[in-house]
Amino acid sequence: MMQKNYLPTLLLSFLFTCSLLSQEVLTKQEAIKLTLENNLGILIAENNVEIADNNKSVLNSGFLPSITGTAGANYQRDDSTFEFPGQFLSDGEGNPVIDEQTGEPVPRPDADLYKAEAQRYNARITADYVLFDGLGRWYDMKRLKEEYNLSSLQARETLETTILQLFSVYFEAARISENITVLEQTYQNTKNRLQRANYSFEFGQVNKLDVLNAEVDLVNDSINVMNERQLLENTLRDLNIVLNADLEKKFAVDTTITFINELQLEDFAAQGEQNNVRMLQAKSNMTINDYTLQSAKSVFLPTIGLTGFYGWNLNQNAPGPFFPGVNVNNTRNFGLGATLTWNLFDGGRGITQVKNAKILLESQDALQNQIELEVKRDIANARGDFQNRLKVFELQQQNVITATDNYRRSNERYKLGQITSVELRQAQINLLNAQTSRNLAKYNAKLAELQLLQLTGQLMNVSI
Repeated sequence: MMQKNYLPTLLLSFLFTCSLLSQEVLTKQEAIKLTLENNLGILIAENNVEIADNNKSVLNSGFLPSITGTAGANYQRDDSTFEFPGQFLSDGEGNPVIDEQTGEPVPRPDADLYKAEAQRYNARITADYVLFDGLGRWYDMKRLKEEYNLSSLQARETLETTILQLFSVYFEAARISENITVLEQTYQNTKNRLQRANYSFEFGQVNKLDVLNAEVDLVNDSINVMNERQLLENTLRDLNIVLNADLEKKFAVDTTITFINELQLEDFAAQGEQNNVRMLQAKSNMTINDYTLQSAKSVFLPTIGLTGFYGWNLNQNAPGPFFPGVNVNNTRNFGLGATLTWNLFDGGRGITQVKNAKILLESQDALQNQIELEVKRDIANARGDFQNRLKVFELQQQNVITATDNYRRSNERYKLGQITSVELRQAQINLLNAQTSRNLAKYNAKLAELQLLQLTGQLMNVSI
């Protein structure tokens, strides 16, 4: 009768185990690949690098000329009346025409101009080029190229941070998965103990207390398994966030862990300062500030510019009272010129900019020295932390061997009636704690190794 009460729990455990076996395993390499392809933070960092790449292009350098084209067209129609007060008709020889009836000179009549059309067209191309600007463009171009390198380093830092975030969640899912296996084994051992206690009670070999203790322990073990499964589901959702995948996507994770050779880690640590991304960024910022200073000094030198243009104009004027024919004026013009501009004194703004650029360069040098000390400290701390965690893992492995042997011996003695169920349960709990502590120590050691690899600039150069 007692076993029927636990049938739903056993069925649930069986179904969950089967579902785990049927799930596709997400390997560490596949997790890295999906993260690099889909993670939104990495996508943003790559876009920033692309922007910096565009900025360092010759199209943004100021070394190319500026060419401007203009064109225009104008249409005009006039209806006009021209009056000639005080003027008289002439006979062509300068003599006025006399009216035969009045004997007076004939006044010159008004002239009407109806639908007088005029068109004007023009086009012009102007090219301007700065031949020399005090080397400002040259150092600005070098600064933009270095800013691109800095953006690449920032993207690398984002990538490394994201990979660390990925494996902190990935290894947490792996740890919980192994803990579920341990808890299910504990549940199975307790179930066997309950069956044995029921048989012994039926034959009068033990009292009811042993059965009740086994029932309580079985319920606790069942709750532990349920809680750990729920924790795994939550952790897998966290992992899907990093992968930018469907939150409810289910998969198993690889629980295999290998550590890098100690001699190889020694080499990485020795070269860590040269490869550390923070140090590389500090050096890049130092170079950028130096180029900024050199560019600011260009204000003290003259600017030489060239300009050229080609233009075309067409004017068509309607006939008028003084020009009876259509007047057409077609003009083409071309010109070249050079300018020299020297800002002898700009009120002190240029001097101030140069002074501030020098101060910023000094500050960046001090910051670089500070970062160098911090990186040395971080590498030393990470190296010591990894070695310590690795030793803890080795000790926990030995502890599991000891706890396993202790539980096996205790189980044999319990069958012989030499110890109580309480003592057996304590040995079982000791084994459970040893196994879960070993799992925790294993993944803590691996994360510490990854942190050391990130600080030495080798995280993306080794197989995780």
